[in-house]
Amino acid sequence: MSISPRILIFTGDGKGKTTAALGMALRAAGHGIRTRVIQFIKADATVGELRALPQLQQVEIVQTGLGFVPNPTATAWPKHQAGAGEGLRLAKAAMADARFGLVILDEICVAVALGLLKEDDVIAAVRQAHPGNRVVLTGRGATPGLIALADTVTNMQCVKHGFQAGIPAQEGVER
Repeated sequence: MSISPRILIFTGDGKGKTTAALGMALRAAGHGIRTRVIQFIKADATVGELRALPQLQQVEIVQTGLGFVPNPTATAWPKHQAGAGEGLRLAKAAMADARFGLVILDEICVAVALGLLKEDDVIAAVRQAHPGNRVVLTGRGATPGLIALADTVTNMQCVKHGFQAGIPAQEGVER
């Protein structure tokens, strides 16, 4: 009997979705579990995780996003779709690879919600994950199909955020 992949989602309008997923990468590294992180929207090379994670031999991270996603009518939209498509290609390979015990698809829920990726394509890819693997999907707006696919879903709710008080993004907190 094969073990099904474990599928978790961190979604909602609150802070901490990526942070929770990266905490899982840290925990996995402590157990010698190799992790691949694919960031679907983010394109900032100065964020702390891009600096820190390569120091953990078991964790790899790649950004395929191009940053702020424009309106679908914008001329840059196809480039954003292509970046998300490349992320999904890398995700499929990582999820099928028995060497990776944890695959984090950071902001993929946003990519689906905005229409950069088709929900059915993401569901099909995650269903092909190597048995016994752990797959984490993050981002606002997790769709009903993604939620149904997961065995664990956490909805992070914003009660209060420093941005509302004019506090800019801070290294070590949002960056």
